[in-house]
Amino acid sequence: MSDHKADFNRALFKAFLRDITSELLRQPNELFSFEEVRKGLRAYSQSYRGLQSVPLDKIVGSVSRYRDFDRAFLPTQLHTQERWVRIDSAMDRDEALPPVELYKVGDVYFVRDGNHRVSVAREHGAQFIDAEVTEFYTSVPFDEKVTPQQLLIKSEYAEFLERTKLDKLRPDQSIEFTTIGRYQALEEHIAVHRYFLGQHQGRHIPEDEAVMSWYDTVYMPIIRLIREQNVLSQFPGRTEADLYLWIMDHRYYLSETYGADVGAEEAIRDYAEKFGQHSLWSAVARELADFFEDLRKQAQEGARENGILPQPKPTSIAKKSRSKSEQDEQ
Repeated sequence: MSDHKADFNRALFKAFLRDITSELLRQPNELFSFEEVRKGLRAYSQSYRGLQSVPLDKIVGSVSRYRDFDRAFLPTQLHTQERWVRIDSAMDRDEALPPVELYKVGDVYFVRDGNHRVSVAREHGAQFIDAEVTEFYTSVPFDEKVTPQQLLIKSEYAEFLERTKLDKLRPDQSIEFTTIGRYQALEEHIAVHRYFLGQHQGRHIPEDEAVMSWYDTVYMPIIRLIREQNVLSQFPGRTEADLYLWIMDHRYYLSETYGADVGAEEAIRDYAEKFGQHSLWSAVARELADFFEDLRKQAQEGARENGILPQPKPTSIAKKSRSKSEQDEQ
C-alpha cells in the first residue's frame, strides 16, 4: 500500500523544484485568481453547462486556493497535507469521489470546489476529471498559455471592447497586442477619425458609426496590406495590431519628412525594410521605441493627473492618426 504522506511530500518537493526552475527560466508558475481574471476580462454573464469530462491541463486557476498550489496543481503549503492525503488514499482504494466544481472562462477552467482532488488526480497521472461546469462569458480569447503579463493586456482588450462595442459591431474582429497601453492609442485613433468624419460630412457622427467606419476604412485596409505583403513574417512574436500602430506612426513620420502623405503601401514597405528581422538595427530600434514610448506615456499621464497638462483633445493628435483621404479633405 502506498505511503500517502510520502506521496504528499514528493509532490511538495516537486513543487519546490518547479518553483526554482520557473524562477531561473522566468516562467510563470502561479495559479490564476478567478476573481482577478473574471473582473479583468469583464466575464460577468454566466450559465450552467452541466457535468463534463474536463482536461486537467486546462485548469489554470482557483477561486480561493490559488496560493496553495502551483500552476501544475502541486501542493505548495504544508496545511494542505491532511486533506490531500485523505483524497490520495481514497483514489488508491478506487473510491467514487464527487465531481469537482469548475468555472470556465474562455478555453480554461478555475476550481470552485475540489482543488485537492484536482491536485491528486494530476499526481496520479490522470488526463481528465469529471466536473460540474459553469461558464462565464468573455469577448476576449483566453487559454492555458496566457501569462500574468498577457492577462494585463487582455484586460485592456476587454475594456476596449466594452467601451467601443467593436465585438458586437464587427463580430469577426481580432485585435491583439503584445505590449500594454496600446488599446488607448486605438481609442485615440477612433476619436480622431470621428472628428474628421464629422468635419467632412458636416454632421454629428454617433460613436458606433465612428467605430465601424474606423475599423472598415482605416484599420482593416492596413491589415489587408500587411497580409498581402506577408509583413508579419518579418516581425516574429508580434501581431498585426502591433504593426498597425507602428506603421501608422511611421507613415506620419515619412509624411512629415517629405511634406506629403506617402500612402499606406509605401509606409509598410519602408517600415519592413528598416525594421524587419533582416534589418541590422531592427531589434534595438523596436526595444528603444517601446522603452521611450512607455516613458513618454508615464510622464504624460503623471502631468495630466497633476493638472500640468490638460486632457487630450482629438485635434491635438489629428495629424498623427488621419488617413490619406482625411488629409486630402482638409
